[in-house]
Amino acid sequence: MTCCLNPDCQQPQNADDIEFCLSCGTKLTVLLRGRYRVMRPIGQGGFGRTYLALDDDRLKARCVIKQFSPQLQGTKALEKAVKLFEQEAVRLYELGEHPQIPALLAYFEHDKRLYLVQQFIEGNTLLQELSQNGVFIEQRIREVLAGILPILKFVHDHQVIHRDITPSNIIRRKFDNKLVLIDFGVAKLLSVETSNQPGTKIGTEGYAPIEQLRSGKAYPASDIYSLGATCLFLMTQVKPEDLYDPLEGRWLWRERLREKGRAISEPIAQILDKMLKDLVSERYPSAAAVMKDLRTALSSPPIVASSVGGAVRSSGLANASYPSSIANRSANQSRVSQSVSQSNLSRPSVSQPGASQVHISGALPSKPPISRAPLSRQPVSGSQQWRCLHTLTGHSRWVTAVTISADGSTIASGGLDDSIKVWDRSTGELLRTLTGHHKPINCLSISPDGQTLVSGSDDDTVRLWHLASGNLLRSLTGHTRDVSSVVISTDGQLLASGSEDRTVRLWNLATGEMLRAFSGLAGMVRSVALSPNGQFLVSGGLDNQIKLWSLKTNEPVRTLPNGHFNSVNAVVIAPDGKTLVSASKDKTIKVWDLTVGAVMRNLAGHMDSVNALAMSSDGKLLVSGSSDTTIRL
Repeated sequence: MTCCLNPDCQQPQNADDIEFCLSCGTKLTVLLRGRYRVMRPIGQGGFGRTYLALDDDRLKARCVIKQFSPQLQGTKALEKAVKLFEQEAVRLYELGEHPQIPALLAYFEHDKRLYLVQQFIEGNTLLQELSQNGVFIEQRIREVLAGILPILKFVHDHQVIHRDITPSNIIRRKFDNKLVLIDFGVAKLLSVETSNQPGTKIGTEGYAPIEQLRSGKAYPASDIYSLGATCLFLMTQVKPEDLYDPLEGRWLWRERLREKGRAISEPIAQILDKMLKDLVSERYPSAAAVMKDLRTALSSPPIVASSVGGAVRSSGLANASYPSSIANRSANQSRVSQSVSQSNLSRPSVSQPGASQVHISGALPSKPPISRAPLSRQPVSGSQQWRCLHTLTGHSRWVTAVTISADGSTIASGGLDDSIKVWDRSTGELLRTLTGHHKPINCLSISPDGQTLVSGSDDDTVRLWHLASGNLLRSLTGHTRDVSSVVISTDGQLLASGSEDRTVRLWNLATGEMLRAFSGLAGMVRSVALSPNGQFLVSGGLDNQIKLWSLKTNEPVRTLPNGHFNSVNAVVIAPDGKTLVSASKDKTIKVWDLTVGAVMRNLAGHMDSVNALAMSSDGKLLVSGSSDTTIRL
């Protein structure tokens, strides 16, 4: 079936061989942006529709597409809407770094409509759980508060207010039973301007506080109110607006519980009462404040059942552990970081999209070889071992790639502003800006002799630059989709590039001649590596597989078994040519023996997708970067 993307279409489902919608006459889009196959609408709101879709470039993985249909007249109005939409998408991207918030996968404009593509969360909403299992007892209310409050703290620390917390917008994820906060479609950026001035009146009746419904104002305390109202509904199965007496100006939820022969412990009841105060000034000011009182309340057991004769308490949660809160990370400090150590990293780019700045840190780490030492469990002390040498500013949009020359003198960075900037590492001075790509930069690499800079871009090209002058040497064409990874051989003769077109191409670095193309991959390529001895090429990607190719025969040698169960984001080969390290969205790092194709050890500890790897030139230090906001050594 092909789904019509007209938000006003009453019957959007059409047969695959239909060109125009039979219901409204709109021309049908089979693949949105050339990759997303929209299956059916799953929600409708004032801004547009929400669709379930399949991502053809990710093995037909399910995703959620949210459509925004602004009623705008004129090109300038649309351009302004797209700009504001992009700013909102940037913030949603940062929020998606939290493991209990759906990740933002893409955002774009198509046919004068705006689209967000987000991770699909499999599971039941709390509203569905209520329908299936009945009202929530106190123990389950405690679990809801303990699960959602740390997420709210993270959201508010990023200067965002959700504005629509309801039982329908909290999902219990199927595979790990954790609560996930969804639907940030009406989220509002928090600032002095937006929180003190009237805004759009958005929210769900009964769950939105009075300041939000009357004037559109929203504060962190507004989300706390909505979470409290959600808990009342889950406990009573009565709409929150029916639990409030406007004549007396008070909540009647305790009475409703007593009418049903149920009760709740006083510490939890007092927390809910304070969350639901009419006046913002009388409410909890922050999620952290609620969490503090909740920790105290958890020292007393919940009431799990009651009768007319009295309440029965359970000691089951008396000593329950409270989930640690997410570390406070201000949105304006969410940045791409690059650690440069005196141990001279050969592939030092540990980066993630986050801001238009590059940080350079210096240290003297000392670690035994990774092939012999277990993973250290001691955190790196920022005050004792690491210090910021420079903060490099100049990019106008996200920084997406960073690399450093072998001698440590020069840094190159690329970003969504389609530019590459070259910096002096010792002074932090911007030496030059390289322009030529007409789409964002995804990857960078500098040749061992420090003469050539290689870049890969969403414009499907690989470009070679003279690092000292900034002159474009040549543009390599052949890929048909975004170039996601580039790597130069240790002898500086070969260049390998991986792409979303599911191929890896090998080039002569000196002449730009394409030597061969490796195809037959089941998913987009995320990372490539060349062995120092020039014998093998390794690729990893969205098919969750690591493939080893012979550079002599041009044939695949093996697919490494017992590997990752999610996309492979990074691969790097040790200087000895015998050890491979891979990082994955499954939160793990694996160390492989390339000679036999077996896993030697698993490095666990990251709490979210591991996105980048770098290894020192002596093979003794491994660095990993993750969506859990940490860099580990």
